[in-house]
Amino acid sequence: MHPQHSPDIELLRAAYAGFNARDFDAAFATMSTDVAWPRAFKGGFVRGHEEVRAYWTEQWSEINPHVEPTTFHPESAGTILVDVHQIVHDLQGTLLADTHVGHRFTIKDGLIQSMEVCELPTGIENA
Repeated sequence: MHPQHSPDIELLRAAYAGFNARDFDAAFATMSTDVAWPRAFKGGFVRGHEEVRAYWTEQWSEINPHVEPTTFHPESAGTILVDVHQIVHDLQGTLLADTHVGHRFTIKDGLIQSMEVCELPTGIENA
């Protein structure tokens, strides 16, 4: 199987698609009910679908983010680092950020257990 098309990577692709479509149900179908999710623009973490829903709703009322996974880097069993092209506009359409960030996911039993925003190791961006 091609490393960019494993079941875990397809799960992550579906999570990003749900987020970008602002489709809570599609995104939450990829996550455990007690998922730990970073408040990337605010700091700290939220836990569970309802807290993630509240955070995303707040975030989308302030900014318009689009996150596109470019490459997937499996680490240890159940952990995948994703190079993400992140484009953020304000609600009037002004570009605020166009950069690559790292998202590290922990996956267990076919669902996302947690995600953290992290630095991309040197040389991994756009690899």
